[in-house]
Amino acid sequence: MSNEIERSWPKDDWVFDDSHTTEDIKRLALQCFDGSLGITNALVIVKDSKIIFERYDGELPQWDANPIKVEKTTKLLSWSMAKSVLHAVIGTLVLDGRISVDWDNLIPAWQGPDDNRKNITVGNLLSMTDGLCFREDYVDGAASDVIEMLFGEGKEDVFRFASSRGLCADPGMRFNYSSGTSNILSGIVANVIGKGGSYESYMSERLFLPIGMTSAIPTFDKRGTWVASSYLHATARDFAKFGYLYLQNGLVDGKRILPIGWVEKGTTALNREPTSGNLYGHHWWVCDDDLGSYWASGYEGQVVAVSPSIRAIIVRLGKTQESKYPELKSWWMKILDTLR
Repeated sequence: MSNEIERSWPKDDWVFDDSHTTEDIKRLALQCFDGSLGITNALVIVKDSKIIFERYDGELPQWDANPIKVEKTTKLLSWSMAKSVLHAVIGTLVLDGRISVDWDNLIPAWQGPDDNRKNITVGNLLSMTDGLCFREDYVDGAASDVIEMLFGEGKEDVFRFASSRGLCADPGMRFNYSSGTSNILSGIVANVIGKGGSYESYMSERLFLPIGMTSAIPTFDKRGTWVASSYLHATARDFAKFGYLYLQNGLVDGKRILPIGWVEKGTTALNREPTSGNLYGHHWWVCDDDLGSYWASGYEGQVVAVSPSIRAIIVRLGKTQESKYPELKSWWMKILDTLR
């Protein structure tokens, strides 16, 4: 596919048009609201440059107030879909020549003469092949680095917590999906553009505002690092705009937001996660289908799926237990297949 393809951009808001949405698509779409796949709070399906199906449901519990009804304007949590947004942030810096995927010697603490962590590259981090020891367990807190990083001793400085891990394999030799890896990358970004407010302003000016993703709210730790492994709130419609940026190969209104080839390389399968069998590129999961599809994935079944050959996007936000992840993936892939 050409890197210069561009269609109309839904910068201000999406056009909703279900006049050609088939009954099969409607029937499939409604399946995720019947409880069989858990709780679905939002579903947005885009074909070409229009929303062809949209629905919101349920409430978000609040600790100190009444539950919030989920609507079109409700900002919902990304969980690990934020990793794919980080891929875009790094892309803007690569475009400007401020970061290179070939960089090594990334962190002073890694540069001892016998410390092989100095050989880790930005590319290794993007592909989750850095070799660092990090346990991504969402159930067993005693055996989980990610729980300790997000909710325990590491939460005030996620970059320091993650970058203090030792090596379990030589850089480039082992795939290990790791939220710590994403927060190391985010810390490297912060060292380039500044922390806290500077980081947030950069994301707004170079990514969110150009694509019209105006609801996006990233969460930072106390050291000013965006917790890019897990924390970005936005509306379902705005998550769809993020997917549309990749569908457009990084172009918005004739302006390049991401480097030529950044989307293609980032969404090309490089490794396979051994437990699920899912393919992984650069902070994007990759479908093994004939449509060239790929997806941003978050805990409890958050999805932004992009299918370039049929110019379709599916955003699903809600709460699904891990045992049903394969069913959830089969469901949205069936929608994509029906849209072809």
